[in-house]
Amino acid sequence: MNIAVLGTGMVGQALAGRLSGLGHTVAVGTRDPEATRARTEPDGMGNPAFATWHADHAEVRLTTFTDAAAGADLVVLAGNGFAALDMLGAAGAEHLAGKPVLDISNPLDFSAGFPPSLFVKDTDSLAERIQAAFPEARVVKSLNTLTAPLMVDPGLLGEATTVFVSGDDADAKSLVTELLTAFGHQDVIDLGGIETARGTEMLLPLWLRTMGALGTGLFNIKVVR
Repeated sequence: MNIAVLGTGMVGQALAGRLSGLGHTVAVGTRDPEATRARTEPDGMGNPAFATWHADHAEVRLTTFTDAAAGADLVVLAGNGFAALDMLGAAGAEHLAGKPVLDISNPLDFSAGFPPSLFVKDTDSLAERIQAAFPEARVVKSLNTLTAPLMVDPGLLGEATTVFVSGDDADAKSLVTELLTAFGHQDVIDLGGIETARGTEMLLPLWLRTMGALGTGLFNIKVVR
């Protein structure tokens, strides 16, 4: 499958690397490929510069948002929540139409410092705003409740935990669920329509405080039933 990963940070790198390793043809989209290639310093959060990561993943093509999305069967939004609509707009609505769009972003607002608040919640979600802005795309919310390494390798925890999917299109959710299973996720709960993404996005305040208490992001929720 041809997959576009929009975003070159920690999440984008994790997803692009794992998808490529599974045999998919992956293009990473960015606003300015040359500027991205020129970044050679770590991001200050323990993550390698994109150039360092790309040297180990030369099979992954770096290109513009538009070009990556145009050739994709699946588009993965792996960027900052504040930039989500702009990133997809740069990719082009015509290049998203009819395609599954896996939304991993979170509506985090760091304007008042850490921990962040949410700039949309309760009666709306970022995933719903994305679906409304790009009505012909088939948006699926998932993986936003995990740190990047666990998104693509849940076995790091040593036991099965839970990941969620939300979306209005059953076929798109089935495709995403297949990818999640390929990553190693054993317990995938379909919450329902795209409006159910409100729940997983509002989990972030609890996730952030749990990370603070544990001193690590390597944890996850397990739904026992």
